[in-house]
Amino acid sequence: MILAVQFPSWLRPEIIPGLPFRWYGLMYLVAFGIAWLLYRQQVRERNFPISEEQLSSLFFWGILSLVLGARILSTMVYETHVAYYRQPWLVFWPFQNGRFTGLSGMSYHGGVIGGILAILIYSARHRFDYREIGDMFAASIPLGYTAGRLGNFINGELYGRVTSGPLGMIFPGAELSTRERWVRELAEKMNIPAVGDFVNLPRHPSQLYEALFEGVVLWIIIWLLRNKKPFKGFLVGIYLAGYGFFRFLIEYFREPDADLGYRITLVKTRVPPALFTSPFNFSTGQIFCFAMIVLALVWLLIASRLPDREPVRVYPPAGGDAAERKEESRQTKRGTRKN
Repeated sequence: MILAVQFPSWLRPEIIPGLPFRWYGLMYLVAFGIAWLLYRQQVRERNFPISEEQLSSLFFWGILSLVLGARILSTMVYETHVAYYRQPWLVFWPFQNGRFTGLSGMSYHGGVIGGILAILIYSARHRFDYREIGDMFAASIPLGYTAGRLGNFINGELYGRVTSGPLGMIFPGAELSTRERWVRELAEKMNIPAVGDFVNLPRHPSQLYEALFEGVVLWIIIWLLRNKKPFKGFLVGIYLAGYGFFRFLIEYFREPDADLGYRITLVKTRVPPALFTSPFNFSTGQIFCFAMIVLALVWLLIASRLPDREPVRVYPPAGGDAAERKEESRQTKRGTRKN
């Protein structure tokens, strides 16, 4: 039998069995907490002129818009089989068959759209520079995103394609039907007994790939650049392009949604999406990520030419500008008297 890591048997979606408290929901709270702490650190190290009350308000509306955007796009793109158009209140209904399930379907790209709208609206209302607000978010979000993908891993969902490589993992609930010829042949090749109607083949732990590259690696890159950015809005572009790039590549290891499959198929094949077929067949996530990369490049070009684009890395203390102007005025008067 091929060597494969077994999914940890002690991991369960529920924090306490029988109670409606799940690790996935807790990971969301951890993600928001990490983003909050990193944002506050940037505010303090830059002496950014935003009060604690304003910062709390910014995060409240940002999180609300993120959740709304993530949930709405998920129902529009990934859950079209559910009767949300006839019963729209079910979009935010956290019960199924009388059981509390929470908001199970969330789209990252919808969350990005909601978050961007929140930044633009809040910045306009409170007269903040949306580019600076966005840059600080870009340096805060990726590490928190890591927690979200760990939540997917604990749930045993969004696993990757079948693999015979050393990184394969056996996920519960990822069985394949032995009625399919390719499943039986692959199981025999891997020396895995195909007993019964289903067999569980090793999968790429794509959730961990995403947590590492879209989370930790991307955060390190942006965090190191936060005080070296050439213009305002630069980090927003790097975040969008970096996430889009990493996610686009990792999607080749992640199994597309069974009911959606490939959205663009340039190479016709009968091989199911559970197996890698061609780099020219693209999933829904890859289409969104490609759009993110294009948007990021366009934004970087625009932001580099906007007026008042010079980065303000550290603001003077409150009242500092007035004190400096008074001192300059005094020195000017003294010089006039001497002349």
